[in-house]
Amino acid sequence: MGFASDTFPPRRKPVLIVLHGEDSTPGRIGRLLGELGAPLDLRRPCLGEPLPKNMSGHSGAVFFGGAMSVNDEADWLRREIDWIGAPLRENKPFLGICLGAQLLARHLGHKVAGHPEGRVEVGYYPIHPTKAGHDLCEHPFPTRVYQWHREGFDRPNGAQLLAEGEDFEAQAIRVGDKAFGLQFHPDVTYAMMCKWTVTSLERMNDPGAQARQRHLEGWFQHDGAVARWTSAFLRHWLGPEDVEGPGLAPAE
Repeated sequence: MGFASDTFPPRRKPVLIVLHGEDSTPGRIGRLLGELGAPLDLRRPCLGEPLPKNMSGHSGAVFFGGAMSVNDEADWLRREIDWIGAPLRENKPFLGICLGAQLLARHLGHKVAGHPEGRVEVGYYPIHPTKAGHDLCEHPFPTRVYQWHREGFDRPNGAQLLAEGEDFEAQAIRVGDKAFGLQFHPDVTYAMMCKWTVTSLERMNDPGAQARQRHLEGWFQHDGAVARWTSAFLRHWLGPEDVEGPGLAPAE
């Protein structure tokens, strides 16, 4: 028996997932995108894997965090910064998380730097959503979020501020209709948090960082609100369109 072109509903084009470590994962974001029917195309430019020429084959792009600085001079990092112009030009969904948000800021020509007093955000910290942030999707913007960074930025020219912090101003920005940068980590799962706080325990000694126990306690106090908002945000961000066409039923 042949193939039936109308057996399965249309499937989304894959979402480009850019990771910055050999064992990095897309965490909660990857799971939620899968629930929205979006296949994941994982790329690690830091390991020599190329980025696509444009966004024609993808529904959106998510750039995740990493241990490196956006100010490093690695060639692959420069290529990532330049490449972000593709979703901006094509008006395709782009999401930068932590380092990914800083890459977006650098693409816009904005400075990314450490805190003038050397403070970091490592743990759960309050943020202050703007009205635009609260109006973004059906769930209210979370007001305490998980952070893991020593550099940050203020609002770039042309970007809309969605949430601001106390030590680092820009905690969430929007550029145009479909590009977003989040300085915090809605992608982090409890397992990821446990791993980070063990393998990078020395980061708990940085100025402003929280002790490991506060990270774990913060998860149970605050992650429910973050999870609900992240699910609602991704539905808003990805949207219903841009599918590959009808699926095919397997031959019998």
